[in-house]
Amino acid sequence: MNLPLTNLTPLGAQPVLERWLSGPRFGALPLPEGGSPAPALSFEFFPPKTEALETQLWTCIRRLETLAPRFVSVTYGAGGSTRERTHATVIRLVEETNLIPAAHLTCMGASRGEIDEIAARYWEGGVRHIVALRGDLPPGVEDVGADGYQSAIELVEGLRRVADFEISVAAYPEVHPRAASPEADLDNLKRKLDAGATRAITQAFFDSNTYLRFLDRCLAAGITAPIVPGILPVTNFAQAKKFSELCGTVIPDWMAHLFEGLDADPETRRMVSLVLAAEQVRLLQANGVDEFHFYTLNRPDLTYAISHLLGVRPTAPAPAETPAA
Repeated sequence: MNLPLTNLTPLGAQPVLERWLSGPRFGALPLPEGGSPAPALSFEFFPPKTEALETQLWTCIRRLETLAPRFVSVTYGAGGSTRERTHATVIRLVEETNLIPAAHLTCMGASRGEIDEIAARYWEGGVRHIVALRGDLPPGVEDVGADGYQSAIELVEGLRRVADFEISVAAYPEVHPRAASPEADLDNLKRKLDAGATRAITQAFFDSNTYLRFLDRCLAAGITAPIVPGILPVTNFAQAKKFSELCGTVIPDWMAHLFEGLDADPETRRMVSLVLAAEQVRLLQANGVDEFHFYTLNRPDLTYAISHLLGVRPTAPAPAETPAA
């Protein structure tokens, strides 16, 4: 039975074909060409608390190792709460992989002497890259203490005195929650770089324009060091929302809408996450960004797939990954 077109058009709405033909045209994002260089990648892991999580971490490491990242970083808990686990993971990376590890190091809750000793241990263990962060104070501690590094700027300066480390620092496209102003936050970033840091890695963000506008501000402030975008593929939206509220990252309304109703549907969440993160990095790549830092949460599958879409190919066969919620 053939129905008239008027029965398929909502009352008062513009006819379908007219709407399609009169609407704006959007060109596709360019795909990486075979002759163009793939972007440089780096990956962040966190030290495991249990044997099961240790296995998960090393499954992740072995899968992503095949992509030959520029470096991989290992996080450091508030007030040095994961100090020994971070150190053990980093040293194992040196001894058992071809990866270049970067150890996160925060200066809260420790004296300068303690921090310098930790840094010296890393250097002696073959670690040449530090991610220098101010970090958070341990619970119940109200100030750094006169004998501690007071800021990430001082930490960078101190690390330079210990050894010739490559140093990465943090950047905040949406402004650090404790910054006095966007201008003060940007000045703090410049001072960290001027103190001897090699690059900055951004806090996760979900609006690509936020990062691109931040680059404009950095250049206007005289910053010329690489500002590497930190990419967080989101599979657990509730968890990501909680994290974002703590660090001042804005979750756009459209993103919340896309995850709506998927709390009990992990497989669809994974597919939505892949599309969102892939669109984000491809848009940045089309704007000339040629380096990305992925917050893996010790789960390799989405990061591996997104890296493939960026044009990165493994240097060896990748171990199979079991899907996780």
